[in-house]
Amino acid sequence: MQMPDSTPLTITDSLDPARAAALHHTLSQPGPPPQAGDPLPPFWHQIYFWHPLPPDQLGPDSHIKNGVGLVPNLGLAQRMWAGGHLTFHAPLLVGKVAQKVSFVQDVTLKNGTSGPLGFVKLRHEIRQRGQLCVTEIQDLVFKNYPDRNAKPNLRPAPTDETQCTTLGFSSTLLFRYSALTFNGHRIHYDVDYCRGVEGYSGLVVHGPLLAQNLMRLAARQIGGLKTFGFRATSPLMHHETADFCWNDGALWVRGPDGRLCMQANAT
Repeated sequence: MQMPDSTPLTITDSLDPARAAALHHTLSQPGPPPQAGDPLPPFWHQIYFWHPLPPDQLGPDSHIKNGVGLVPNLGLAQRMWAGGHLTFHAPLLVGKVAQKVSFVQDVTLKNGTSGPLGFVKLRHEIRQRGQLCVTEIQDLVFKNYPDRNAKPNLRPAPTDETQCTTLGFSSTLLFRYSALTFNGHRIHYDVDYCRGVEGYSGLVVHGPLLAQNLMRLAARQIGGLKTFGFRATSPLMHHETADFCWNDGALWVRGPDGRLCMQANAT
């Protein structure tokens, strides 16, 4: 296993209002988009701090090649954003310069029921005007491509929600979100690759996009978010609708067959 580079990755961004406006409309948000000087909504920092690399540093999935940059090469081809935890210390302001520092916090290898698994934990710290505004822990999972004959281990989602919103995700929405987050992963826009290589039945809805919608639901219930943690449990396809559910600080995404796609908590 290639050990991770201990050198932090630092990226500076001006938090362009035009990009915030693009996400505002992509997410079908009501009212006018944020303007320069306005607080950036929680988790919208995902559309900033791009780290573009030339094509020869991308893997077959068009994501950053394993072993390039912060993430070590664990010898496992399939990559998934499994979850994370965010602490919102202070609001980021649109149109103001901010700095994101990222580093590898932990790397673990395990043997699962379906084969070897690699877990990479990244830590991101975002500062603006000398103040720590967001701390984000990002959990990545690496594994081999699935056995087509294996049956997925699906968990049923709770049904005791007190608030619920049903959403669908078109291929256009997935493409626009990929573009705004500079995410080249082919599972979000290349349906032939999804079915032929990674074994999905359609385009995969971004885990962060599911989490973003759960955060919107949480913010409507409790106002400003202080913390948000989430874990993906089953992928959602672009041809499926899903229920986004809330009950007393607990949140989850329920697929059309009742399976649990993501669970989360917010304060």
